[in-house]
Amino acid sequence: MSQSFVEPGAPRPLDLPVREPKPRSRGQTMVIDGGAPVRWFEDVVESSGEFIDLVKFGWGTALVTSGIKAKTEVLRQHRIPYMFGGTLFEAYVRKGRFDDYRALCVEHGCGRVEVSNGTVDLDAEHKARYIARLAPDFEVVSEVGFKDPRRSETYPPSQWIADIRRDLDAGARAVILEARESGTSGICRTDGEVRFGLIEDILDTGPHPDLLIFEAPTKRLQTYFIQRVGRRVNLGNIALGDVIALETLRLGLRADTLLDEPAEPKDAGHTAAPRGTP
Repeated sequence: MSQSFVEPGAPRPLDLPVREPKPRSRGQTMVIDGGAPVRWFEDVVESSGEFIDLVKFGWGTALVTSGIKAKTEVLRQHRIPYMFGGTLFEAYVRKGRFDDYRALCVEHGCGRVEVSNGTVDLDAEHKARYIARLAPDFEVVSEVGFKDPRRSETYPPSQWIADIRRDLDAGARAVILEARESGTSGICRTDGEVRFGLIEDILDTGPHPDLLIFEAPTKRLQTYFIQRVGRRVNLGNIALGDVIALETLRLGLRADTLLDEPAEPKDAGHTAAPRGTP
């Protein structure tokens, strides 16, 4: 059953699209926190938490954010899942302290963890093994793509798709497609332009879009994915101050999408991922 974007029982202005209730599997907004002041963070969650499906404490900020416990507490109150950035996972693995990383996530009540290899030398098979080790205790979100734009651009689409499938088969519940918080790597070029060919290959032969989270920190990227995949596309690396603005893009209440009839994800040609540990 769906609910509208407006208050229950109130008339829906302009016949706005309905929003699937949380927890939702599509149309997710993953917000990134790069160390925002606690009061601002709390205000954003209080005012727009209904539109936030997941919060990622970017890269290694969780270790130097003095108010991390206050932030996670407000997220728990609003039943919003959260996780630490994949770079923090990589930092622990690089130093041979995987068990300490797992303990850190447990200590902070993280129901989800991100597993990535965007920076460190960790091949896809070893990465999948870490996913399998974490999947029984956490909801794992993996990330595919590299922080180094040159390395990403020379990685063929077939390998992207193979890595996505490998992570899902290992137990990941969703896969993030790298673009960084700047939108200048991974699925994007250094000038912020989308790698259209790569995206088309992923949409044509990869898993269903509902299993993917496209990092889209800029309005340009958000608009593109809404127009190409549909308003229920899962988008990540959304800044705290852009949550409401993104909702207006989804609803066609901003000039960039006002004249659009957004496409919806097609079921044909895609395969579903296993839910839970294989």
